[in-house]
Amino acid sequence: MKMMKNFVSGILSGIMVSIGGAVFLMCENRIAGAVLFSVALLSICFMGYSLYTGRIGFMTENHGKEDWSNLMLGLLGNILGTVICGLLMKYAIPALREAANAVCTSKLAQPWYGTLVRGFFCGVLMYIAVAVYRMHKSTLGILFCIPVFILSGFEHSIADVYYFFASDRIGMKALLFILLVILGNSAGSLAVSWMTGCIRMSDNK
Repeated sequence: MKMMKNFVSGILSGIMVSIGGAVFLMCENRIAGAVLFSVALLSICFMGYSLYTGRIGFMTENHGKEDWSNLMLGLLGNILGTVICGLLMKYAIPALREAANAVCTSKLAQPWYGTLVRGFFCGVLMYIAVAVYRMHKSTLGILFCIPVFILSGFEHSIADVYYFFASDRIGMKALLFILLVILGNSAGSLAVSWMTGCIRMSDNK
C-alpha cells in the first residue's frame, strides 16, 4: 500500500507540475508565467505530494533502501503524470503545443554540459525552496526560487518531461536531455543539502 501511495502521490505531483508548465507556456508575459508556475510546488508542499526534485536533497539524511525505493517510485509517478498531461494538452490546446515546440527546440540546441549545469542550479533552488517550507513553514522560498530558476534558464527535469511530451520533439535526444537534467537536479540538491548539513554540525560543536 505504501508503494502504491508513493506512486500515486508522484502522479499527482506530475499533474501539478504540468499545470504550472502550461500556465508558463501560455502566458505572454514571461515574468508572470514564471511566478504563476509556483502554483505547482505550492500545491505539492501543501498537499504532501511526492516530487523527486523536492525530495532528493533530503536523502543525505538517514534513509534506508525502502526510502530510496519510494523516491524512485515517486519519480516514475512524476514522469507518468507529466507524460499523460503533456499528451492530453498537446492535442487539446494547439497554441500550447506550438509554444512547447519553441521551448524544446531551444533546449535541444544547448550543449550537454550546459544542460547539466542548468540542472545543477535548479536542484540548488529546489532544495532551498522545500527546505525553507519544511523548516520555517514559509512559502517565501517557493515564491522566489521557482521564478528565479525559470527566468535564469535553469532546467527542471519533471517540467522538461512535460514540455517535451506537449511538443512534437519527443525522441532519443530528448530522452538523453532529460536524463542529464535529472542528474544535474540531483547533484545540485544533494550538494547544497550536504553543505548545509556540514554547517549545522559545525554550529552544534
